[in-house]
This record gives sequence, structure tokens and C-alpha cells, in this order.
Amino acid sequence: MFTNLGDMGKMLEGMQENAAKLQEELESKTFSVKSGGGMIELTVNGKGEVVDLNIDDELLSDKDSLQILLIGAMNDANKMVQQNQQNSAMGMLGGLGTLNPSGGNK
Repeated sequence: MFTNLGDMGKMLEGMQENAAKLQEELESKTFSVKSGGGMIELTVNGKGEVVDLNIDDELLSDKDSLQILLIGAMNDANKMVQQNQQNSAMGMLGGLGTLNPSGGNK
């Protein structure tokens, strides 16, 4: 176990600070996808919020194609955000594997 509860408190504080920094980094990133050969361009931030959308004028008269391409672009963008969040979280948690239950670091 931990040799000192104060050490555990400091470690938890550090983890909270790292998590807050990670959240800020994720939110500041943007991800752009194109659908339909570039007829739809969608940009989302790290929280998955749409921040920009460009639609080729040709699609405005074809509602069905517009809907299909928008759905595809949104799904692709959401996947990119989720993968980035998972990769970032795994990177942050990777450092936890170095803790030794006897109280020291490996």
C-alpha cells in the first residue's frame, strides 16, 4: 500500500490536474472530414461540436444525397473525436502502470 496518505493525495491531485489539461487540449483540437468527394466539408472540435460546415451548391437541389453525405461526414467526424479522446486517455493512463503497490515507483 501507499506509505503515506499524503503521497496518495498528491498523486490524485496530479491526476486531476492532468485530466483537466487533457480536457483543454481535446477541446482545442479540430477535426475536418470531407464527404462526397469534397462536396461536404465538416469541421468539429474535440468535444464533437460542429464548428464549420461547407456544402457544395450542387447538393442543395438533391435533398436525399445531401442528407446521406451529411450523415456520413458527421459519423466520420465523431469517430475521429472518439479515437482522439481514447488515444489521449490511454496516453495519460499509461503512466499509471509504473506505480508499485509497495509505495515506490519501478
